[in-house]
Amino acid sequence: GLLPLGFVLGNLAVLALLATQPKVRLAAPVVSAALLVNFVGGGLEGSVSSSDYNLALDDGVKGCPAYEQVRQPSMDGFDITKYDGRWYEHAFHDWTQFSEVYDTTFDIELSGGGTRWLDDFGVKGPSPRSAPASWDKSPVANGAHYFLTATYDPKTPGVVQESGFGATFPNYIVDVQKGAGGEYTEALQFQCLQRGGVRIFEGINYLTRSPDISPAQLAAMHERARVAGIAPYGANPTDTHTVEFAPSRSFAVDNDWQSFWSALGVDKLLALLETSTHTAFERGE
Repeated sequence: GLLPLGFVLGNLAVLALLATQPKVRLAAPVVSAALLVNFVGGGLEGSVSSSDYNLALDDGVKGCPAYEQVRQPSMDGFDITKYDGRWYEHAFHDWTQFSEVYDTTFDIELSGGGTRWLDDFGVKGPSPRSAPASWDKSPVANGAHYFLTATYDPKTPGVVQESGFGATFPNYIVDVQKGAGGEYTEALQFQCLQRGGVRIFEGINYLTRSPDISPAQLAAMHERARVAGIAPYGANPTDTHTVEFAPSRSFAVDNDWQSFWSALGVDKLLALLETSTHTAFERGE
């Protein structure tokens, strides 16, 4: 169950070709390097899908906007304590995030009276739709967690100084929608990082409290992003990736590959990382 016969035979055929054909062996790394350069170059000029890899440095938009330029009236009276808990990500624009992931969640944990937060970023991948032949063989088929920490100053409501992946950047909460009881039900987040006046990263997250979203609801979020002025940075239907959610989120993948990863201790390592990170956060470390 670990290695399908077709996969084994295909690999043997490729290895035999490389071993017996010197010209093919010499050409393979050249072609691989050329494809990489073309892919990165396409991302730099903004000619590939923004949902996958697109820095779009020539899009005519210079640098990053100030929070006041994108903040919406819905943020009046913003209460960070209502932001606590689980959010489901339904769409994103972020060239650092794999578009093949699914069932993406943000679990926000606050402490220190709301001045510190921990973002438990949960993903599964690849999705059944993007990799129908291999999705259930992934070591993170049952999920993995990545963590970003942040500080929050109540004097600048809506702006979170988040740290992760070796950088600290402002995470703007641009817009929130409220339920009947005043609770936050939808949110738009926008991150932008620049160096020397040149934008090097932008991230946009479309979040709701429910794993289900209608096309009309997502379209309304795109419209609010347009009104906020962040559409040129990727907050539009063309430049965002829509996240899949499995019909049954309690379903656990159980097969020979998952037994293999478990034997290697991958599941224990992921669980240890999750537990130790939450413990350190709760201790204020």
